Amino acid sequence: MPDFDLLCRDFCVNQRLALKMDLPAAREPVLDLFGRLRKEHPRLSHLERYGDGEVALETPEDDRDFAWVAMRQTSLKSGWVNPATLDQAYRLHRSVLEVAPFFLSISPLDVDHLELVYAFDFECDGNRDEIVCDALLGGSHLGDFADGSSDVVLDSQPFLALALSDAPDMHVYLEVRTRLPRNEPAAVREGAEPLSVMLTVRRTGPVANLADLPTHMAALAGHGERLVEQRLVPRILVPLRERLLR
Repeated sequence: MPDFDLLCRDFCVNQRLALKMDLPAAREPVLDLFGRLRKEHPRLSHLERYGDGEVALETPEDDRDFAWVAMRQTSLKSGWVNPATLDQAYRLHRSVLEVAPFFLSISPLDVDHLELVYAFDFECDGNRDEIVCDALLGGSHLGDFADGSSDVVLDSQPFLALALSDAPDMHVYLEVRTRLPRNEPAAVREGAEPLSVMLTVRRTGPVANLADLPTHMAALAGHGERLVEQRLVPRILVPLRERLLR
């Protein structure tokens, strides 16, 4: 895999297990799960509760490589920002998938989808939407629709969804964000306008056995790494980086 430090400011690998039924909200199973994960990953030492109903176990915030595990009503997530290696992040995700179903009484029928997200954040001054339009859409019919000599680009956030021909149960989503979602609180959105690229690889549907979840994650990682290396880096990240350096 490329050295992402040379391409972007921050890089992360996140995992999300989406469920159809609500997760238990009782203290005991949540704390028991977090305690078990802390034994395997001692840096996960801070318990936080957020206003949107999310409960998270996190590493210290002053670390540049920041890891976390979080629960919401119908989802279980984990992530690692700026991991030393991809396998470091995968080990955390695998631990969550191996132990969480038994602490939280998750059933194979309960699984809606499992996904991995590879996200890249860029330092960016100026009109982010114009930069994205120029770097990724310049020379295309869609890009030519915006006349740079007289128009100001207000929103340019490309989104693409694909079904993999060699893995029909997996879908891929490519999204470029020039600002935080509108549903974020105003206090969060103000003054924090990131330029982010996210590649999501998702497997939809129930699983035959909970023990298969780590195997499914490994398959997602295989496809995700191939797409990042062969497509995302040369066709999206490098053009954005070159445009930002002008």
